[in-house]
Amino acid sequence: MSTVSALAYKVIRSLILEGRFIPGERLKEEELTDLCGVSRTPVREALRRLALEGLVVLTPHQGAQVAEIGEIELQEIYALRAMIESHAAGRAAKRIALSAIARLKVLAGQMEDAVAQAVRRRQTKLYERYTTANSEFHRIIMEAADSPRLSAMATLVVEVPLILRTLARYSESELSRSLHHHRELIEAFEARDEDWASSVMRCHIRAAAQAVVRPEGEAEPAGNDQGQPLGQVG
Repeated sequence: MSTVSALAYKVIRSLILEGRFIPGERLKEEELTDLCGVSRTPVREALRRLALEGLVVLTPHQGAQVAEIGEIELQEIYALRAMIESHAAGRAAKRIALSAIARLKVLAGQMEDAVAQAVRRRQTKLYERYTTANSEFHRIIMEAADSPRLSAMATLVVEVPLILRTLARYSESELSRSLHHHRELIEAFEARDEDWASSVMRCHIRAAAQAVVRPEGEAEPAGNDQGQPLGQVG
């Protein structure tokens, strides 16, 4: 892929993940060329790459549109994500640098502060700094796994669900559990315990899947401390 095409790919991909283009929306080449500041050829190359990643659907004679993901496919994505990220966490436990662990602690604290503030102010959505910190948290673990092949596989399943932000609505108890998982992952990394880290990450992703695939407005399963949905995590 040329430098110009890589630029177009980066811009379009970011716009999709940020919600500038919503699932099912048509991607018009003229608009994309203006947004990216490039010609149509690099845009088309970028769209083909995004289609391979599952973010875009290309239909002959109809063009491109942002992917729409059904419940069954989303469940499969999270099942794959649990396998990939749990394996990555296990590898990371043996390889992660102390400086990376220190950064994970900072990010965990930022997410906890964001949740506490949202609950205190009775907000229905988390601050952007939560989702930013959460993405960096998972990225650091994947990088610490030190496996280019694993990272390439993760790209296909880790970020695709981000375009479906409205489906990932956590209750207070689900957020609390997710935050606890972050801290336990850090403990597992400090202990250099591969099995512990892998197990916690698997639980973390599977718990995220339950919140994501639950139909909007449906209550959390009985037995949990239900609360107002607050945002997107996992």
